Amino acid sequence: MTDDRLEHVAGLVCVICEQTYPAEEAGYVCRECGNEGILDVRYDYDLVGARLSRESLAADRNMTMWRYRPLMPVAADAAVPPLTVGWTPTYDAPRLAGTLGLTKVWVKDEGRQPTASLKDRASAMAIVKAREAGAEVVTTASTGNAAAALSGLSASVGQKNVIFVPESAPQAKIAQLLAYGSTVALVKGNYGDAFNLCMKASAEYGWYNRNTGFNPYMTEGKKTAGLEILEQLEWEVPDAIFVSVGDGSIIGGIHKAMKDALGLGWIDHTPRIFGIQAAGSDYLVQAFENDEDVLTKAPIAADTVADSISADLPRDRIKAMAAVRETDGAYLRVSDDEILAAVPVLARGSGVFAEPAGAAAYAGLVAAVERGFVGASDRVVVLSTGSGLKDVASAMKAVTAAGTEPMVIAPTLEALKDALAQRAND
Repeated sequence: MTDDRLEHVAGLVCVICEQTYPAEEAGYVCRECGNEGILDVRYDYDLVGARLSRESLAADRNMTMWRYRPLMPVAADAAVPPLTVGWTPTYDAPRLAGTLGLTKVWVKDEGRQPTASLKDRASAMAIVKAREAGAEVVTTASTGNAAAALSGLSASVGQKNVIFVPESAPQAKIAQLLAYGSTVALVKGNYGDAFNLCMKASAEYGWYNRNTGFNPYMTEGKKTAGLEILEQLEWEVPDAIFVSVGDGSIIGGIHKAMKDALGLGWIDHTPRIFGIQAAGSDYLVQAFENDEDVLTKAPIAADTVADSISADLPRDRIKAMAAVRETDGAYLRVSDDEILAAVPVLARGSGVFAEPAGAAAYAGLVAAVERGFVGASDRVVVLSTGSGLKDVASAMKAVTAAGTEPMVIAPTLEALKDALAQRAND
């Protein structure tokens, strides 16, 4: 039976064998290709275009991700979580542009989301789809941000959830999970171990699985960040977008936004998309440089200060590689030192305080300028994926390395004058 409420969804297509499944029959992955057969949601653009346009968006006062509902795999009458997810600001950053010798640099600040990261977009989608499926429990594995996002969005509607995170996850992220009342499993291992256990548990107990690179609908939530970039730039396509990459779902979502906008005639070309990885977690950089098949390339041993983009085996790697190759972009690696150095530079140059994973995108832009991948006439967007308050320990390392320390003084005006004079002489 066809679900008329999802008539705008043309089907879900396997990224490997291209088998198409009707929306009402599709599972998480392709039945022929197994867990690697990630599905991609396709739309009837004629039908979507009759319901949604650049003009209707301009008149829409719903300033959340759900303003794009006709271009999302949800019914028009589906209940959505009450937290305000989406429509984060895209700031003009002229001082950063001037420092880099570029025409324009914008910074999209996803730290402004309810749980302070872009992952809220996917988790909001997960809640809607889990309720649609009648799931009692929703689960995910995460290095912290996706977990916090699912935890917070679940709390907003009273949805039971079980979260798997590595025991080494930053305390600020673990604190969020516990505050929201999630059932939390700290796994003695890395993200890959947490992911594998979550997969087994969801299959064993029938929990709704929010994991990116497995659940096809998470891309559809994350793509709304890309749609917002286009709309906030008044549909003038930037020359390049820089995205930090771990599992690969965010960069895949940004690419999906561009393809959808192109399919609807909202833009006439796509920007180049650059994926930035930490040198200690550079699976996709290796594959890009060596022209390797990401479907068969073996996992690496990931180790980076940017925990949110640490992945031995990026789960959404097929879509992630396509995002770069199909837009004439590139994958670039940056060191942990470069990532930490980018935290205060981005904060002081734009006012956006990013966690290491978010700052990695800016570090990648710096590297791209140095290598000639972007030039003086280019207009560039940096996607900052999460707040610096997510990892205060790393932020303190970053500012210390930058030579910034507080003045410790007695509570007198004379002590202040002496300290200021000393600082002026340093």
